[in-house]
Amino acid sequence: MLRFRPLTTLAIYLDRLTEGRLWLKVIIGLVLGSGVGVLLNPSTGLVSESFGAWLANWLDLPGHVFMRLVQMVMIPLIFASIISGIVGNTSDNLKTFGLWLLSYFILSTTIAITIGLGVALIMKPGAYVRSLGGLPNSGGEELIPEAQVGLAENIPKAISNLIPNNPLESILMGEMLGVVIFTIIIGVAITQLREETARPLIRFTEALQKICMIVVSWAMMLVPYAVFGLMAALVSRIGMEIFLGLGYYMIVVVTGLAILLACYMLIVFLVAKKNPFKFFGAIREPQLLAFSTASSAAVMPVSMKTANQKLGVSPHISDFIIPVGATVNMDGTALFQCVTTLFMAQAYGIELSLVNLVLITFTVVAASIGTPAIPGGGVIILASVLQSVGIPLDGLIVIIGIDRILGMFRTAVNVTGDLTACLVFERFFGAEATAKPVGYKAWVAPSS
Repeated sequence: MLRFRPLTTLAIYLDRLTEGRLWLKVIIGLVLGSGVGVLLNPSTGLVSESFGAWLANWLDLPGHVFMRLVQMVMIPLIFASIISGIVGNTSDNLKTFGLWLLSYFILSTTIAITIGLGVALIMKPGAYVRSLGGLPNSGGEELIPEAQVGLAENIPKAISNLIPNNPLESILMGEMLGVVIFTIIIGVAITQLREETARPLIRFTEALQKICMIVVSWAMMLVPYAVFGLMAALVSRIGMEIFLGLGYYMIVVVTGLAILLACYMLIVFLVAKKNPFKFFGAIREPQLLAFSTASSAAVMPVSMKTANQKLGVSPHISDFIIPVGATVNMDGTALFQCVTTLFMAQAYGIELSLVNLVLITFTVVAASIGTPAIPGGGVIILASVLQSVGIPLDGLIVIIGIDRILGMFRTAVNVTGDLTACLVFERFFGAEATAKPVGYKAWVAPSS
């Protein structure tokens, strides 16, 4: 009889990329791209401004192709992966497991945002950029953060809006949180179907996963060229002084991410009761692949394989946590959004009150949950965070330019957070997950 194949079997499509040292090729692309960008920058006088702009547009092409390919298959991959994880659990397990998992994700995201607030307020990257001339349009009239009214009254409406009334609209608009909730509801409903009714759906899910991973493997072959082109185009378009100021901002973000990694080590040691250094050694492969591709959704099969084979996590746990975490548990992205919000406020000379900081915290928690697990997804959602406290969006033009570099670091942290969650829940739910389930799993994976 047919068996349900987990997503880890699709890791074969990514293995050759890790074996081919994709991360090293990406670093080489970054260095060479920066060098080419300096040569094309109008300030050097080596090429005309019009020729440099024309060439930069062509250098951007591989990066845009890569991002669109990954974005094209992201929603079907997330949809198929979450359903695969749900069908490995019984409905009773999901009730308890799901609530604890959501609470854990919210707590870890709040910790990440607190770290982001701390490093941004202490290191003040925006003040340095302001001293160099500021961000686009920053010399105009100072903006006052908009008053936030009726926040408490909107909470019930916001909760009810979590369930999409039109799933197709959520898919078309890229509203990932709505897609995830819709997928979870469908996945739980599938577990209630009879064997002969549900089997074609499971086979369709398998085929969809495999197709998506084939497309992702094609896209990731472009990564070194995409990074080279994006870096060359970025450096050729911005002034050197602003680039130095943005370099300090990038150092602040990376510092915050390093502190967050240290928190993960404490969680692994204190909560999961594992050696954190062995943990980081075991997850090096998905970390490097996440760093190379800047897409946590693209490396899900490798993350699951690592969780199962190197961390000893039950497939019933990892197959649910990692697909959901790829969209919901975006700690690195949340930290980035928080630091960037304060950075832009400082660069524009906007003073944020304690109320504004609390509002930023809640907004970033909500926004990071719905951040697309694709390159550039953090910046897409960042606009809503900036608008919530009245910060102009003009500076996003500059942030988008360097987002590719920061995206590589924060994606590696996002993947680390998902694998940390797997270890934590393996300790508390591992015995239930490895026990022989009743109901759906009993017939979806029958013995031959």
